[in-house]
Amino acid sequence: MENKKVIQWFPGHMTKAKRQMEENIKKVDFIIEIRDARMPESSRNPMLDEIVGNKPRLIILSKKDKADFEITKEWIQYYDKENQKALALDLIKESYRNVLVKYSQEVCSALIERQKRKGIKPRALRAMVCGIPNVGKSTFINTLAKRKAAVTGDKPGVTKSLQWIKLGQDLELLDTPGVLWPKFEDEQVGLRLALLGSIRDEVVSMDELAIFACAWLEENKPHVFKDVYDVEIQEKPYLTLYEIARKRGYLLKGDIDENRLMKTFVKDLRENKCGPITWEKPQ
Repeated sequence: MENKKVIQWFPGHMTKAKRQMEENIKKVDFIIEIRDARMPESSRNPMLDEIVGNKPRLIILSKKDKADFEITKEWIQYYDKENQKALALDLIKESYRNVLVKYSQEVCSALIERQKRKGIKPRALRAMVCGIPNVGKSTFINTLAKRKAAVTGDKPGVTKSLQWIKLGQDLELLDTPGVLWPKFEDEQVGLRLALLGSIRDEVVSMDELAIFACAWLEENKPHVFKDVYDVEIQEKPYLTLYEIARKRGYLLKGDIDENRLMKTFVKDLRENKCGPITWEKPQ
């Protein structure tokens, strides 16, 4: 792709969300940052660094069932070497309340020790739950609260306000709206996030997204085309996609129905029809 584009998407409610987070950061002991296990680095929000400062951070790698198991292990080891605690979860099928409390206490061990030395009985730890849109933040909150505490939706920008959720005597969570940074200087980061659905589809070209994903798969997981689509890789990614269209009968008046092809290919990836995929490895 020769023309470098910077994807810009920063609606008004995100400006408000950033301000709310800055106002409430003093009320919490640590941060729970949810990232997508399929792209842990691209789904990291660099804006958080300036907001949270030196607060301890627990990284949750969500949707581990959609990611490559071995690469997820590599990411956890990578964060461990960086002195960051990370935990991979399936937010829907897994029971993780107890393990979350355990990891939270490990992340806040210095605070707990200080309280004990002062003779203070450790209170419930308070965490701010952060994450860019569509990484599963509301699902995480609802599963832990065992009720519909947060609105969920498979599109960005669903959570619009802050709310506290108490988890027994051990943990209190402050939910926040999903916040993206103002622009993506790296075009590849923007395209990866668009693949996750963290950026509204109206903002990106579905053709560009499908071709980007196809080119990456040709290089990194070429077996997908034979196993899933029963086609051979062609000279150019768009020609490979055309083969899929012909195989599946995505035709319009005898010609390739490009709109249906590109949308369906991206939908297949989002719905895991090509198997678990992790789009980036630790550097």
